Amino acid sequence: MGRWEPNAQGRLEQAAMELYVERGFDQTTVAEIAKRAGLTERTFFRHFSDKREVLFWGASSLQELMVDAVTNAPSSLGPIATIASALEAAGALLEQRREYPRLRQTIIDANPELQERELIKLASLAVAMTDALHQRGVGDPTARLAAETGIAVFRIAFDRWISEDGGRSLCQIIRASFGELKEMTASG
Repeated sequence: MGRWEPNAQGRLEQAAMELYVERGFDQTTVAEIAKRAGLTERTFFRHFSDKREVLFWGASSLQELMVDAVTNAPSSLGPIATIASALEAAGALLEQRREYPRLRQTIIDANPELQERELIKLASLAVAMTDALHQRGVGDPTARLAAETGIAVFRIAFDRWISEDGGRSLCQIIRASFGELKEMTASG
């Protein structure tokens, strides 16, 4: 086995994604992922707690990025604009690996257990951003409403982005979606 080769986590991730697409998430085993990557199951478990984590391992980094963006946003920004800036920071990160989020979402959409896990991740992001807004002095229900609205906008923008053929960036779609929200709420 090629344990000494670099980027074991990346190789495991790539092998898992290939197998999830070829065979389906439920039909893929950790042993098969490790074998495809040229590694051992033990190495797999050094990087991921289970095969779902291949799809969700970056959630804590994404949350940290978004919370930092809320925390460091200019004090002149209101709650929804602060959340928008955090979502754009996340969008810029996701843009770096455009095909991966598309493939990941296809795998998640095909599995109810993974869909549930994705919803939990999004709810956790909303709670973390609500807490960050509280730290900025924004009270409830404003903080929670801004964060939950932001997550809804992000989900819709993300779905648009992965279905488009590369015309607009995720950040552009997030901005446009917030613009649509503003128009919708202004018109009563």
